[in-house]
Amino acid sequence: MFAERTKWNLAPNHLSQTLARHRAAGKPLVDLTVSNPTECGFEYDQRTILDALRNPAALKYEPAPRGLVSARQAVREYYAERGAAIDIDDIFLTTSTSEAYSFVFQLLCNPGDEILIPAPSYPLFDFLADIQDVKLARYPLVYDHGWQIDFHAVEQAITPRARALIVVHPNNPTGHFTKRAEMEKLNAICSARRLALIVDEVFLDFHLDGRPASFAGNRDALTFTLSGISKICGLPQMKAAWVAVSGPQESKREALARLEVIADTYLSMSAPVQLALPTFLSDRAAFQRQLMARVRGNLAELDGQLVLRSVLSRLELEGGWYAVLRVPATRSDEELTLVLLDEKGVYVHPGHYYDFSSDGYLVVSLICEEREFKTGLERLLMQFR
Repeated sequence: MFAERTKWNLAPNHLSQTLARHRAAGKPLVDLTVSNPTECGFEYDQRTILDALRNPAALKYEPAPRGLVSARQAVREYYAERGAAIDIDDIFLTTSTSEAYSFVFQLLCNPGDEILIPAPSYPLFDFLADIQDVKLARYPLVYDHGWQIDFHAVEQAITPRARALIVVHPNNPTGHFTKRAEMEKLNAICSARRLALIVDEVFLDFHLDGRPASFAGNRDALTFTLSGISKICGLPQMKAAWVAVSGPQESKREALARLEVIADTYLSMSAPVQLALPTFLSDRAAFQRQLMARVRGNLAELDGQLVLRSVLSRLELEGGWYAVLRVPATRSDEELTLVLLDEKGVYVHPGHYYDFSSDGYLVVSLICEEREFKTGLERLLMQFR
């Protein structure tokens, strides 16, 4: 009765089962994996947010495949502030970056075609690919005094079925930003091999040093730049995202025409959210200041506590919301997270959750409330006395 593409193993894994039992038993728990900003104690301008959703213009239905002009203009201005010039008609609004991915996958891929994705990275890609009958090929990020793309491995991963290469900028969870020289190499590879670039920039604004460039407006390869207010404004519940198209004129023109048909088929974003989007984006700075202060404070706490545990270290990061810990690989990451949960009441993500190629890695969120983060770290590090 059901499609093969949805034949997933839906049984909860051992870690999920253990976490559920821990919570059901009412045991104390410090969750160092939290990623929902609305649950992390940040202050939001409630009146401004709610007033923006009360626009009377939302009572009129004006279907627009790309999205309302006022909303797309706000996105264009967001990129202009970062020095990236894009045309308003090169922007398509979607309800999430997941939907944006699905639009682009539908545009580029026939069933069985391949998309290259980085490893480590978040596990969402597997489900997005399955739903679109797309295959994934992984290329590694390597760590040597910082993260970098293994371009030899990228070349080796490209087959005749490859249609696009995904870059997460900055990567989640490693915090690696794609450098200018890496952008140029990616453009050269994609142009020579007729591949599109799909660039996920949801964490772009959260950088520790410098101000990394956006791929929006990239002209040297057909490029789809994805982002949204889930991270930029800390408003995942508002369901507002977009894809910006750039690249050589001929391929960009064809992509825009075909994407318009896909978008017209869905017309998915609601009018109230589209009308509120300019307000949400204009007010993002207050949220971002709070979040980056939290990230920097928790990072300082982490580094301070790691001084006392020479067997642990933190991998370098340049941005994003997560930190990667290198721990002794005396057991699997899964076993270690189970021990931390059972014995210390601390929940962290094992490295394999993000497709790390070997054991010895844990991932923690840097947006936890400071007191919780400090307590959780103390308990975690007690395991390595």
